[in-house]
Amino acid sequence: MATLKVYDQDKKEAGEITLAPELFEVEVRPEILNLVVRAHRAALRAGTHQVKTRAFVSGGGRKPFKQKGTGNARQGTNRSPIMRGGAVVFGPQPRDYSFKINKKVRTLALRMALSSRVADNDVMVVKAIDLAEAKTKNFTKVAGALGLSKALVVCPGDDVAKDTAVLLSARNIPGITVVTPDKVNVYEVLNHKQVVLLEGSLPHLEARLK
Repeated sequence: MATLKVYDQDKKEAGEITLAPELFEVEVRPEILNLVVRAHRAALRAGTHQVKTRAFVSGGGRKPFKQKGTGNARQGTNRSPIMRGGAVVFGPQPRDYSFKINKKVRTLALRMALSSRVADNDVMVVKAIDLAEAKTKNFTKVAGALGLSKALVVCPGDDVAKDTAVLLSARNIPGITVVTPDKVNVYEVLNHKQVVLLEGSLPHLEARLK
């Protein structure tokens, strides 16, 4: 069973905590992580690209030139794809890039992602982050003390005032992302070098993963 030290926001030891092995010591299967990350990124694509087909190109009401005697190939409309200013054949049209991933697979992938971070000693448990007010310099001081560079910070979500203060203070700091347990996803866990779990967020995260 993985046991991690608990620190305060000044990185002084404040105890230890034991993580549930069925959630944080899962065998990592790269193909599942790859599938879930691809699904996440695909869902972010707008899919609003579009070119004009023959139905959308203006004109085409009359024959561009007479059938015979010009030396050119016969043409029936200036909407033709081979005409200058004509339509585009098989061009991109609006579409939805997202594809379905079963809920159990997504949950398993999140367990694997967290387990890989625990195995690499990239997970830090912090008792709490209390800021006097929501200012970037306040969180910068905490981040410096904890040694954070590119980190995913998971707040409990219980105290709206405290969570909002942390969120507002960290949103202008490059590389720092603040989320609540219900917003944690595989892509964000793998995209950040460090995962910082506030102690109060662990019960919510474990309840979600179970």
